[in-house]
Order: sequence, then C-alpha cells, then structure tokens
Amino acid sequence: MESAFLNQGATVDKGENARLSSYIGAIAIADMVKTTLGPKGMDKILQRVSQQDQSVSVTNDGATILRSVMLDNAAAKVLVDIAKVQDDEVGDGTTSVAVFCGELLREAEQLVTQRIHPQTIAAGWRIATRIARDALEKSSVDDSEDDEKFRETLFRIARTTLSSKLVTYEKEYFAKLAVDAVMRLKGANKNLDHIQVLKKPGGQLRDSYLEDGFLLDKSIGVGQPKRVENAKILIANTSMDTDKIKIYGSRVKVDSMNKVAEIEEAEKDKMRQKCEKIMGHGCNVFINRQLIYNLPETIFAERGIMAIEHADFDGVERLAAVTGGDVVSTFDHPELVTLGECDVVEEIMIGEDKVIRLGGCKSGEACTIVLRGSSSHVLDEAERSLHDALCILQATVKEPRSICGGGCTETLMAQAIDREVENTPGKKALAMAAYARALRQMPATIADNGGYDSAELVTQLRAKHAAGFNTYGLDMYNGTIADMLELGVTESFKSKYQVLMSASEAAEMILRVDDIIKCAPRQREQGGY
Repeated sequence: MESAFLNQGATVDKGENARLSSYIGAIAIADMVKTTLGPKGMDKILQRVSQQDQSVSVTNDGATILRSVMLDNAAAKVLVDIAKVQDDEVGDGTTSVAVFCGELLREAEQLVTQRIHPQTIAAGWRIATRIARDALEKSSVDDSEDDEKFRETLFRIARTTLSSKLVTYEKEYFAKLAVDAVMRLKGANKNLDHIQVLKKPGGQLRDSYLEDGFLLDKSIGVGQPKRVENAKILIANTSMDTDKIKIYGSRVKVDSMNKVAEIEEAEKDKMRQKCEKIMGHGCNVFINRQLIYNLPETIFAERGIMAIEHADFDGVERLAAVTGGDVVSTFDHPELVTLGECDVVEEIMIGEDKVIRLGGCKSGEACTIVLRGSSSHVLDEAERSLHDALCILQATVKEPRSICGGGCTETLMAQAIDREVENTPGKKALAMAAYARALRQMPATIADNGGYDSAELVTQLRAKHAAGFNTYGLDMYNGTIADMLELGVTESFKSKYQVLMSASEAAEMILRVDDIIKCAPRQREQGGY
C-alpha cells in the first residue's frame, strides 16, 4: 500500500521479513566474532581490497574486526556501534558485547516464533537485566583502600585481559608493564596521553620494556650537541623556512644578479632575526613541529642549541603535556611563554635505530612503552592488546570494583534470574528464562573455542554455583572448572556492567523493529546543480 505514496526506489520491508532481516544480520555479525572470544579464541586476517590499500592485519580484537567490515544490514550496524562504544568507554569486552547481543536475539527469534509479542519479551528482558545488574553489584569487590592489594587486583585484571590476546604467553610480563605505566600517572583521571607506545621492529616480544621518560623517534640536527642536561625546552609549531613571496602569480624583476643576492640576503636576515628571538627565550633545546632548514640549523649549532625538527602533532601535544611547556607559534613575548623542563635530553639506540630520550620530565608521569617484535603485524596487534590493557586499568582506577572472570559472573547472574523466574507469572517469565540462557551461552562459547565439551562444563558450573560455590568458573588451561579467586582470573566490574547494559539495550532496540524503510536519495536533474 505504501508503495503508491513513496518515491521510486524506496522500499518497505514489513512484519516477518523486517524482523528476520534484523535478527539474521545481527546474529551473523555476532557469529563472525564469536570464535575470537576467550583465552583460546582464534585470530582473523583482515585484508583490504582497494587499489590504493591492500594491507593485511591479524587480530582478534572485536572492535577492530567489526570496524573493518563494510555492512548493509541496519541491525548489524547497531552491533558494530555498541562494540565501538565499548572500546571507547572501557577498552575491553568488545567481542563479549557483540556475542551477548547476538545470543539475546537468537533467543528472541525462537520466542517470536512461539507467538510471544516483542513488547512482552522486552518487558521480561528489562526485569532480567535489573536482576542481573543487582547480582553483579553484589558479587563485586572493592580493594581500593589497600594500595598493595589494589595493585595486585590491577595486575590480575591486566593479566586476564591479555590472556585472550597475541601476548598471552608473555601476559605476566606485559601485565606488569601496563600496571607500572598506569600507576605512574597521578590524579583520578589517569591521562593515558602521558603513556607513549613506540613500536620498533626487531627482537622478540619479551624484549619490550618500559622506558622512564619520553622517547621521540626523531633525529638531532647536524653539528648540534647530542646530550643536554637541565634542559629548557621551547616547543614550537612555526615555519623555519625563509619567507618567500607567497602571492600567486607575483613576479619580481631585477636588472642585475647583485639585486637577486640582496633579496636572498634580506630573506636570510629575516630568518636570523627569528632565530635570535627564539634564542632570546633562554632555551637550550628547540623542538619544532615543522621542518628546520639549513640556515637556522647552522645558527642553532653555532650557539650550542639542540634543535629537533618535524616532531609530529601528537608528539608536540604530548611533549607539552609531559614537560609542562607551551606550544608557541610567535616569539615576540618571551615573558608569556612557559618553557618545558626535563633533567636530560639525549640520543640513545634501540636496536638499530637512534631515538631521542627526554628523562626526568617535569610532570614525572611520562613514560614510554617500547614494543619489540618480529614483524609489523605482530607489533600492531601487540599495541592493540596493550591499549586494551591500559584502558581497562584506567577504567578500573576510576571504578575500582572487580569481579571474578572465566564465565563465573554470567553463571551467577543467570542463576539469580532463574530463581526469580519461578516467582514471575505470565509470558514475561519465558523471556527472563531466555535471557538467562543467553548469559550461559557466554561460558559455553568460551569452552567451545577451547575445544572442550561446553555442555559438560556449563552444567558442572551450574551445579557448583547451586551448591553455593559462587566464585567458580572455567579453567581454560586444564579444561575443568575451578575457583577463579585461586587462579587469579579477575575482570573489571565496569567492563562487565557495560557489556550487560549495552547488549541488553541494543537487543531490545532491534527486537522492537517491525518495518524497515529504505529511502532512495532525491535524483538530481540532468544539467542542474
């Protein structure tokens, strides 16, 4: 009927077709990343197929995989969005949120075929979400009062996060690196900009280390000092080229070569004056975002000033933050400029490459994690793994509660919902039971990915929780169930809470869809604007 009133090219999918299209799209995306879940999850190769870019990356990070996939299904795009939000908010749990949302929709599809209305299912899910949230909060532990204990909790959380990553066999080492880096940061917000990750091919992952200070992957100018102590750093974003006549189409006519030499000398004088103004700030290190050409480089070398050129924008911003200096573009008022400070600026070697190290920075928080690895693909995945660990630690410092991992909390929440199902009349109870089944699919998926018998392990886990052992979960290295507190498998409360709420809201939104309307863009008239 609507087609009589819609523009040509617009389509409407109604009722069962729309619902099936939504469910199948979202479930397909969830199934795609499902095999990457857990410590025994598999990796995916992402290969770009455009003419300009045919690069390859190997990863098991849910957000990275989903971000790389071009989609045409509206419900699938919702799943990609919640994975992105999870990555931005917490940094970890991106695969979990997509898989859990997909499992909810798989259960909803079966309920809808039993002629249960989507609004009834949504109402049951809301009750189940509230019960699960309460059970999650009750099972959480806060160790932030005791610094030593809290540090140990952070270490266990980082180790659990890294268990499912490429660096799993070096997880103890990298977890310690991540905790040491985050604990250096002062204040409640823990600004991760002060932690730089520098990738240097060569060696092996174990050769990675935490450098106390800031590393700049640039070179020092010719003939300039290679080491400066008690550095006063002027950080700039200014052109150090001679001022050319920049008016398009302009020409200068002269009647002799002497006049050309005079123009060139005038340009050089202007650059000398600019360099004098820079040196008038009392700095002994000059770091510029743009290039420094031969003449100013020579002037700085004569005065014994270290000049570093082409420090990229991120590097300049981060330098200003860690050294306490200002980024300046003009040099007429030295009294208004704050110089950056650090104990030493020197050139050091990492493998075969020279880098500049700024030690003893003013903020005292700056550090650089130098990643070593056999190839660029390994380094890229190690950086993603470490980024997830740093983000989850930052989130845990803000929200210090922690919970048991290994499918323990999912079983705990499902058990709490099942108890409430017995007291709930009506069809809502069926939706709540479906929610509990979706929760139990999380440990089942983790077990399946490890090649274990998921039905056997999940039923053992249910029986153990029913007997009152609420800290039991899956031991994926021995294929059994075990006490997660003893194994030290700990997760951040914030991450699990975000997974629960985001997946529930997204699944409910997709569930309530009954029509999909595709609108055709307005066609431009030929020859028009």
